[in-house]
Amino acid sequence: MTSRTLTLVAAVGRNGALGRDGHLLWQLPGDLPRFKALTQGRPLVMGRKTYESIGRALPGRRTIVVTRDARWVVPDAETASSLEEALALAGHDEVRCGGGGEIYALALPLADRLELTEVDDAPDADTWFPEIDRAQWREVRREEVAATQAHPGFAFVTYDRVLG
Repeated sequence: MTSRTLTLVAAVGRNGALGRDGHLLWQLPGDLPRFKALTQGRPLVMGRKTYESIGRALPGRRTIVVTRDARWVVPDAETASSLEEALALAGHDEVRCGGGGEIYALALPLADRLELTEVDDAPDADTWFPEIDRAQWREVRREEVAATQAHPGFAFVTYDRVLG
């Protein structure tokens, strides 16, 4: 048994939407500070497209990028050829996964916790969060934020995997 815990962190629309054309779909008050607080000081695994959309490793996080391209190298992040290799590089720790869609799909079956910003919106997207089997997850925390003219309503929600 491993001491590693894997937490997926994402902002997700009602329809599973995550992003479009390499960009996030929303700029929600408190969402990026929450992402920072959840990932700061911990290994952060992400896919190459997500890394490239950000343009750099995020400060204060050991960044491990999953890529199929063995020649792809950046000075501020480690690379892995698979999610399993990335998790092995991260070691036994509280590992965070920051996307994108393909990486979330691979990581969901291994995840212990989901830290989601559930957005009351269903926009067009080209990147999606995998469908969650609600029988496998227990909601343990929810903080609702009302819609305004500037943004849709959303909730910061924490789910823990149901151990069975």
